[in-house]
Amino acid sequence: MRAQYRTDGIAEADFPGDPFQQFERWFQQAAAEAADPAGVLAEPNAMVVSTADAEGRPSSRTVLLKGFDERGFVFFTNYESRKARDIAENARVSLLFPWHPMGRQVIVEGVAERTGREETVHYFRSRPHGSQLGAWASAQSSVIATRAELDAAYADLAARYPEGEQVPAPPHWGGFRVRPETVEFWQGRTNRLHDRLRYTRAGTAWTLQRLCP
Repeated sequence: MRAQYRTDGIAEADFPGDPFQQFERWFQQAAAEAADPAGVLAEPNAMVVSTADAEGRPSSRTVLLKGFDERGFVFFTNYESRKARDIAENARVSLLFPWHPMGRQVIVEGVAERTGREETVHYFRSRPHGSQLGAWASAQSSVIATRAELDAAYADLAARYPEGEQVPAPPHWGGFRVRPETVEFWQGRTNRLHDRLRYTRAGTAWTLQRLCP
């Protein structure tokens, strides 16, 4: 139940001036690991999104990252889901990328805001047909009596919008962009003396500091 990390360390001198360039490096390395048939890392864009409601009650779930740039990290969801309701009450969120097979993780803390409708529609149209129907069929996070009820809703939509016919983007579905205030890069080391380098936003610039493990 206790793994001993044997990876190389990370040094401040090797990190660029902003976290987005460094995240791009690690993300591409994680993607290459996932693409390796001998590798064990799956879905490098999977991240744990943690939110809290107005009373501070936390909740977490795994969501797929769908884009990132200097503006932040983007994911999509039902705006009536628990995470979206939490964000409406408390926009501060945390993202965790658990790249355990590589002995790495990245933690992003920041503020979430909705993406523009045009961006949402553009991404929605790129989704597989079945996923588009699923966004309509599922009232995410709501109580449902039986699985059959969900399957029936999906079947009705499949009949209404057969394969090849454009499915409109639901008005209750869209994206969030997390604008980071801190981004921490964690690298496992031996004897639990891990490396932790954290970027902190200072106005339009970033500062990089080393943290004790």
